[in-house]
Amino acid sequence: MSSLDKMLGILGLFREERAGITLDDVMALTQTSRATAYRYLQSLTEAGLLAPATGGTYRIGARIVELDRLLRLTDPLLGEAQRPMRELSAELHANMLLCSYYGDTVMCVDLVWPDRTIEQAYERGRPMPMFRGAMAKTILAHLSPYHLRNIQNWHAAEIAAAGLGESWDEFRATMAGLRRAGIVVTRAEVVPGLVGLGAALLDAEHRILGSLVLAIPEQRYDEAGEGAFVNRLGETAARINAAIACAAAHAGGPPPKPPRPRRSRRPAPVDDFHIS
Repeated sequence: MSSLDKMLGILGLFREERAGITLDDVMALTQTSRATAYRYLQSLTEAGLLAPATGGTYRIGARIVELDRLLRLTDPLLGEAQRPMRELSAELHANMLLCSYYGDTVMCVDLVWPDRTIEQAYERGRPMPMFRGAMAKTILAHLSPYHLRNIQNWHAAEIAAAGLGESWDEFRATMAGLRRAGIVVTRAEVVPGLVGLGAALLDAEHRILGSLVLAIPEQRYDEAGEGAFVNRLGETAARINAAIACAAAHAGGPPPKPPRPRRSRRPAPVDDFHIS
């Protein structure tokens, strides 16, 4: 692991239950000397990604807020998906999520929640289970074989526990089946009583960017039937994908390379996810 990887990995120490980190935390994570760990903290602080706090701790810096604003203004997934998602949500009076990923972490990046009879179990930026629910399975099914193989190597036990395959061949076959299905449908895998329906959102090179998800109460889903939701979700995802491809064509230049798979250093939110 390079020095840059070690330094950036420090940001993965932050969690809801850990708002501040110490020099000792950084030394333990990076397996470096006290002087080197301190230089990492200083570099991140000077960049605004960290800020010194009381008791010799460091917290998340204000530059993150600036970057979040820029993401909301310039991200092609957010830019092209927000309006169609809100239109479909209003049409169906259904709760919807826009989801993305990095490395082996999936999360919600935007949501519309008009049906307040259902407790809102999701929030923007909260890491979600990687191997349960339509949000994650839709993204997983469209990753490259190389990326999937790395994830299988890192999380073989979790994949098997989720029923996605006891081996690489079984996992790959399960993902291929989900990809062929077009719309991924799951029942109560993350939140009891909810059916999740996920459609893939792709870039101009047909690489996965994220997923568009409907969260429907099981009773409503069973009474209305799958067709009441699957077709409109698929049409909306296709509309978003076409808009993303069109925007990329107008932008010009070579397509960006897909991100290299990386294993998250934060604990996976698989067994401890709860509605707060």
